[in-house]
Amino acid sequence: MKKESIRISKFLSYVLRHNPRAIALHLDKEGWASVDELISCAARDRWNLNLEKLKEIIVRNDKGRFSLSPDGQRIRANYGHSINIELGLEPVMPPPVLYHGTAERTIPSILKKGLRPSGRRYVHLSPDIETAVRVSKRHGKPAVLGINSKRMDEDGYKFYCPVDKIWLADCVPVGYLVQMNAGGKGKSLEMQKWKQNMKSS
Repeated sequence: MKKESIRISKFLSYVLRHNPRAIALHLDKEGWASVDELISCAARDRWNLNLEKLKEIIVRNDKGRFSLSPDGQRIRANYGHSINIELGLEPVMPPPVLYHGTAERTIPSILKKGLRPSGRRYVHLSPDIETAVRVSKRHGKPAVLGINSKRMDEDGYKFYCPVDKIWLADCVPVGYLVQMNAGGKGKSLEMQKWKQNMKSS
């Protein structure tokens, strides 16, 4: 992405996920905003937006952060909200294993309390180690946790997949986690136990 597009993408993430009031923008209960209203409200805050720029950002964003409605009149963030909205996501069966990238310093707390949304609506999970590693590098020294999502699903926990390569869960209890290093290898004893649990589940 160009520098301007990155700046705009960060601005959109802020107002569509966390604080629409910052520019007096109205979101409906599903997180949709009027494109015309967004452009107008952003202009008052000295942002030069138009429909073409919004379309370019949506198309070029490899994480699928935003969507336009079919008629092009509304826009919303697909995930990552801290505000109370209902995305209308339907539960789907996850792959057997998912991953969570984080900073190494957070691991002791997570292994005591499990994964929690921490200010967002959902815990964000990745379908592969490479994506989890990229996420973890944004937060500090990288660390990756493996999630036994197959067993979680069988135990009644719900998973959602709003866009490709992004999985969401309400929480991940400690018993479904295993610590891995940023290269994707689990600590030997923990990984052996985890694989045994996977086979028996």
